[in-house]
Amino acid sequence: MEEVIEGGPWLFQGQPIVLQRWEPGMVLRKHKHTQVPVWIRLRHLPVEFWTDDGLSTVASGVGRPLYQDTITRTCTRLDFARVCVMLDISSTLLKHLIIMMPKEDGNEVPC
Repeated sequence: MEEVIEGGPWLFQGQPIVLQRWEPGMVLRKHKHTQVPVWIRLRHLPVEFWTDDGLSTVASGVGRPLYQDTITRTCTRLDFARVCVMLDISSTLLKHLIIMMPKEDGNEVPC
């Protein structure tokens, strides 16, 4: 059961659900959530960003980084990284994020 409560994020018919352990005397209320944990995919990342700090820096452009999936953490798959971020759903959601990398000549190039 702990695995289910601590796991996730969970969706039911495309809608996020939050699981909480029941305790005696608990009063059930409908909560309005403004933040939800969401898995994001970071594609086409330069090798310089495949570190804990690098992935955290990039993911923080979307939300507050929480953790990476095991495949990302172990660099088993390098075509994209998966990071779970806490997303503020009251703000505009990003469809993509452009990272600018410095070039040797001092200019920057998107990646």
